[in-house]
Amino acid sequence: MSTPEQEVEYRQHRFSPPPGATEIFLVRHGESAPAKGDNPFELVDGQADPDLAPEGRDHAERVGRRLADERISALYVTTLRRTPQTAAPLAAKLGLTPEVEPDLREIHLGDWENGLFRRYTHEGHPIVERLWREQRWDVIPGAETMESFGGRIKAAIGRLAAANPDRRIAVFTHGGVIGEVFAQASGAANRFAFLGADNGSISHLVVSGENWMVRRFNDTSHLQSPFG
Repeated sequence: MSTPEQEVEYRQHRFSPPPGATEIFLVRHGESAPAKGDNPFELVDGQADPDLAPEGRDHAERVGRRLADERISALYVTTLRRTPQTAAPLAAKLGLTPEVEPDLREIHLGDWENGLFRRYTHEGHPIVERLWREQRWDVIPGAETMESFGGRIKAAIGRLAAANPDRRIAVFTHGGVIGEVFAQASGAANRFAFLGADNGSISHLVVSGENWMVRRFNDTSHLQSPFG
């Protein structure tokens, strides 16, 4: 006696990284110390290098707790100390020593380094208005060109992915870098579409060869901040 065939069910697919892909958590450093006209920041290779503010150290602790159980195999920081300071709590929890990736340092702001970008933004400098209108950092005198910035970011992400197949890594970096990574990943016509990741936020990218897949951007749930 024949029995009815069991009906086949097709459930919705849940994302999983392709074989050989690298999952990258991009963490913006915690809030850094305020710029003061009478107390300029130290410079590293011509770029401002402030310490974390007390609020930034709290951000770092919260990031460490959030990512401690996420199967992270390696940590990366930049040459600017606010990134290793932010990575320190997670590094201690995981027993990992962060590696330095110099090409994921922040965009070089030329004549507007050492806190001047913050000041001129606050004051409504006309070049700031032009920067947002044209979506180019290099309207700032002496700033790194968009082509140079975009090229070094793409190359650095490619190197990290090639070195970490089938792994999860955390990269502690900067707001401008995260904005550029996600603009490239999404093919956004607006180059600044992803500019504005919050201090201590976590964004998630999956890299499979030349394919960059956006999984999440500016996750701040661990910071207990309301929507702003």
